[in-house]
Amino acid sequence: MMDRRRTPRFKTRFDTLFGAGSREGTGTLTEISYSGALVDQVSDRPEIGTQVKLYVFVKPVAPFEIVGHVARHTETGFALQYELFDADVQRLVDDVSALVAAA
Repeated sequence: MMDRRRTPRFKTRFDTLFGAGSREGTGTLTEISYSGALVDQVSDRPEIGTQVKLYVFVKPVAPFEIVGHVARHTETGFALQYELFDADVQRLVDDVSALVAAA
């Protein structure tokens, strides 16, 4: 099966907290790219289209925030499409891709 994604994905394993309106949850950031992220093993799945603030915990750095909309559900999580791709998200994706390349 052909992968039609526009940007490469990188495997990660970072703990997350997220807020979607008045709902909150936890999960694991398992993939990240320049266009979105995959959050797995979530305690709650916001509805598709819901705006989500995702707080990613990268040790020893303080958590950083990603904002996006739920693009789709997976069996155990959801995919997030970024609302705004800012410099902080780009640095995280660059850092993760460098770690993958070094492995």
